[in-house]
Amino acid sequence: MDRRSNAYWSQTEVTVGTAGRLTALTVGLRIADAPRKPASTGSWRTRPAQDFAVSVRHEKGALVYRWSLRKGRSVPPGKHVFAGRFDHPAGKRSARGDPYTVSAVSEGHRRTLGGGIG
Repeated sequence: MDRRSNAYWSQTEVTVGTAGRLTALTVGLRIADAPRKPASTGSWRTRPAQDFAVSVRHEKGALVYRWSLRKGRSVPPGKHVFAGRFDHPAGKRSARGDPYTVSAVSEGHRRTLGGGIG
């Protein structure tokens, strides 16, 4: 969880680090619906907006953010942040049930990884 999160609003970030240029990249973030559905208040990324297609929707018990690199675009080496913002019921919210996935292609090799936030 982001340090700016509060009792009613949160931001969860996924940082992707790469040593090589990426020619494909998809980042997914799932915000668990427990105890009630969170409501998206937007998203952002440190890469240019025109380079990514972004979708936000509720599916299978979670608010899902997905950033997909557009065809013909690339991501340079470095650290890149993808963040989902959302309102939630009052109180401190744990990010333990919020997994992320990252799928990337660099120099023709695909790598997929994921894990939990928090």
